[in-house]
Amino acid sequence: MRQLIAFFCQLSVCICLVAGLVFSQTSSVSAQEITVTEDTFGCILDLPKVRNTRIKHDDPEKLKEAKRILRDSVPETEYPVGTILQLVPHEAMVKHSHDKFPKTNGWEFFFLEVSKEGTKIQDRGDNVVNVSQGVTCLSCHQPAARFDFVCEKGHGCAPIPFDDQKIAAIQKADPRCAKN
Repeated sequence: MRQLIAFFCQLSVCICLVAGLVFSQTSSVSAQEITVTEDTFGCILDLPKVRNTRIKHDDPEKLKEAKRILRDSVPETEYPVGTILQLVPHEAMVKHSHDKFPKTNGWEFFFLEVSKEGTKIQDRGDNVVNVSQGVTCLSCHQPAARFDFVCEKGHGCAPIPFDDQKIAAIQKADPRCAKN
């Protein structure tokens, strides 16, 4: 009888350990999810820059990794969940888990209305239309799938109608930035 009781005690400990592992893995997946609101987006000039692209992540280590991926144009590598990329103030990409936006590998596109009062999200998701181009964001970013859908000069995407100086001027004109 003691052996039977000892067996059930060991079995219950194993079940508790397995349940704990499953719960912790589930929690870590949900912890990777991020909530994006209008407050997520502020002055584009406050974000660090890699070439022309502004980049943000709330976790300093993940920001460092995202900057490395962007700086080195690392193919076949995903950006950390929570990465935010912006080239111009009125557009953004936010990295979620692959499951949330499977056709964009987790990227959610944003069309933003910006003013000195702040940011208003006009459109978001994986089917956002770039108003100035008249096509979906995904249609332009799809050729850069090898680079986790992130466009850069020389890989993936067709050239945009702005040179580096124009991009810098558009960023500097962000009305959310305090004028010094």
